Formats: sequence, structure tokens, C-alpha cells
Amino acid sequence: MEGHTESVYGAQFSPDDSKVLSCSKDKTIRIWDAASGKQLKLLEGHLHWVNSAQFSPDGSKICFLIWEVSSGKQLQLLEGHTLAVNGAQFSPDGSKIVSSSSDKLIRIWDVASGKELQLLKGHSREVNAAYFSRNGSTIVSCSNDKTIRTWDVASGNQLLVFLGHSELIKGVGFSSDSSRIVSCSTDKTIRIWDVKTGHQV
Repeated sequence: MEGHTESVYGAQFSPDDSKVLSCSKDKTIRIWDAASGKQLKLLEGHLHWVNSAQFSPDGSKICFLIWEVSSGKQLQLLEGHTLAVNGAQFSPDGSKIVSSSSDKLIRIWDVASGKELQLLKGHSREVNAAYFSRNGSTIVSCSNDKTIRTWDVASGNQLLVFLGHSELIKGVGFSSDSSRIVSCSTDKTIRIWDVKTGHQV
């Protein structure tokens, strides 16, 4: 699949595997037919390169700006971060988006209105990723401040800080039952953590 004019930073299948989504340094998101490789939609509107893009659970929308897949129309403009958005993810029910940014902040957004629901403060450096748990009640985040943090979605309160990595933490995620967290770091290690205690497993 060719069409981007700069480096491609991410790609993923739609939930039904019929389409592929890509995002790029060329400030565009593109939707492709997975079978033929043909470009279906070109989504333009981002002012800077697009580090991350994701389908909603039902495959009808794309974030970080919220786009309608069928029409390619921009539905919502999510404004608030002052530096690069490093990642964004829909909640499991598709009603919310969590975004992580180099401005050290995490924001939770309402998909329908585009309004900010929660502002999560605690990291002291760039936030590289943030993800919802499977039931959508908790968020896990990782940062260049060498910490992993969990947050309560409803209140926005920080739950735990996970310490152990000696360098930048670049990725994090929940296990399928959300009882554990896995993280990876530039310290050359991958670690697994207990969500309830914050201890390494």
C-alpha cells in the first residue's frame, strides 16, 4: 500500500479485518481496502504529523481527531493538549477516548460531544501511551519519567505508581483480564506487574 509521502508511524486492521488504517508524518490518515490494497479514504486536517490512530470497537470511527470511516468526515476536533499527542485509544464501549501527550498530561474525552471529561496529572515528563482496561474503568499510562501509573476513569484519581524501570518506558498494556500490566523500556527489559499491588510479578 503506497500513498503516504513521509514516514508511516502506525497501521492496524479494522475490527472486521476488511480495512487497514495508517497514520503518517505527512499529517494524514489513510484508509485502505485490505484485500486489494486500494486507498479508500484520505483524512486530512491534522496540523502536525500523526503518531497514532485507531479504529473504534465497532469500526465506524477513527481517533485522535474523530473521523467517520464511511464518509471520511471529521466529526470532532479534540483540543486541549499543548504538545504532540503520542497515543489515543477508544474505551471498550467506544464512548470515550484516552489521549497521552508530550505535555505530560492524559485526557479523557467524550466521543459524542468531543468534550474533555477528565484531565489526569501526575507524570513529570512526556506520556508515551495510555490504555483502558477491558471493562473501561481503569487507565494505565507510561512515561519518560520512568513510571507506570494507573487511574480511575470515573474520578480521574491516580491509583498506583509502579516503579522499577531505570530508563524511559515506551509501551504498556493490560492482560486480557486486566489483572496484570506489561511494560517495555529503553532499559532493555520487559516487566509484568500486579495491577492491585503495583509489584512486579
